[in-house]
Amino acid sequence: MSLLFTPLTLPAPNGGITLSNRIVVAPMCQYQAIDGCANDWHLMHWGNLLNSGAAMFTIEATAVLPEGRITPNCLGLWDDATEAALENHLRRARALAPSTAVCIQLAHAGRKASSAVPWHGGQLLSPQSGGWTPLGPSPVAHLPQEAPPHAMNSVDLRATVDAFVQSAQRAARIGVDAIELHSAHGYLLHQFLSPIANQRNDAYGGEFERRIRFPLEVFNAVRGAYSGVLGVRLSASDWVEGGWDIAQSTLFAQSLKSLGCDFIHVSSGG
Repeated sequence: MSLLFTPLTLPAPNGGITLSNRIVVAPMCQYQAIDGCANDWHLMHWGNLLNSGAAMFTIEATAVLPEGRITPNCLGLWDDATEAALENHLRRARALAPSTAVCIQLAHAGRKASSAVPWHGGQLLSPQSGGWTPLGPSPVAHLPQEAPPHAMNSVDLRATVDAFVQSAQRAARIGVDAIELHSAHGYLLHQFLSPIANQRNDAYGGEFERRIRFPLEVFNAVRGAYSGVLGVRLSASDWVEGGWDIAQSTLFAQSLKSLGCDFIHVSSGG
């Protein structure tokens, strides 16, 4: 018999959760939030997927800071307003499927932030066009024709760690069962891992141990503040010579496990 329909326990300091089967709905960006706030679009989207038969549903990439959104229409969890909106719509959706576990993917888009929604081209938006200046590990543009991001300084790094922690605490307050930290697909934490985007010459760039330092600081801080199931989304390879690769992913995963990572969600590329 296939293991797909058998229970699976995800461990955590608080005891973890047992899923009724091994089907998990992956996070899917909707680009429908208003000022980061969930609305009735999310109520319908979540309600449908919570009733899909999957044992756990993952809420889309949810920005921990306004400047961490991929687009101006992305979901957020950075203040009381975004928390209240998410709590209200998630509570109503879950009333129709109380046995389905809920995970949330907490994210920061880094240099890929301030982009137009996909159906408007997905390119970098200038501040004059409703965007903002993105942050990144280094002033290296995502695309040649785009302006470079602001290279994060020590204040930016500390604020971002704190933002991930606070968003995790907000997620716990509204009853989310698990958290996935987005460290894949070329977004901020992946940018620090990859020598393509990370060209720093300080303690957060250069050799492997320095490039993994900031993502590990984020994970360790969240782990210290959140006792529920905590995992990481990881791109196994940049598929570019000299970039992030499977060997580095393996070593990084070992470091995460040593810090108490409960699961690692691996993607095939950046």
